[in-house]
Amino acid sequence: MTDTLSNRERIELVRYRLDRSRLSFEEAEFLASGRFYNSAINRLYYSCFYAVNALLIKNGIEVGTHAGAKTMLNLHFVMNGPIPKSQAKIYSLLFDSRQSGDYADFVYYDKEEYDNYLPKVKELLATIRGLIEQSPASPENTESIIS
Repeated sequence: MTDTLSNRERIELVRYRLDRSRLSFEEAEFLASGRFYNSAINRLYYSCFYAVNALLIKNGIEVGTHAGAKTMLNLHFVMNGPIPKSQAKIYSLLFDSRQSGDYADFVYYDKEEYDNYLPKVKELLATIRGLIEQSPASPENTESIIS
């Protein structure tokens, strides 16, 4: 799908995914304040997922699954790339935590686990946003992607 997008449409889709990332992060904070830690960790995962998708879309990389997004991130941006392995590991751990929290029985996350993820997620999101912003703009559109 993304290979048929115009540059303007691609930029709008990247912005949309970044906005979804931001909203998911805000949802995580709200849920954690109510001590709904399983749901908060789910939203932290989705915050990262949407940001990763924005980065992939910005670079013309199409994926159709959550596992595909994780694989393409590692292939294009982690192995010899600008995203540190430690940050990619957080995304992988959140991926696993979301799966467990959503589908496994008797999984209960707590404040300590949430608080452990939070600064690392912020760091990964900042790295991804920085990579999106520094990507060269198309001659037909020189506006900033991150508004």
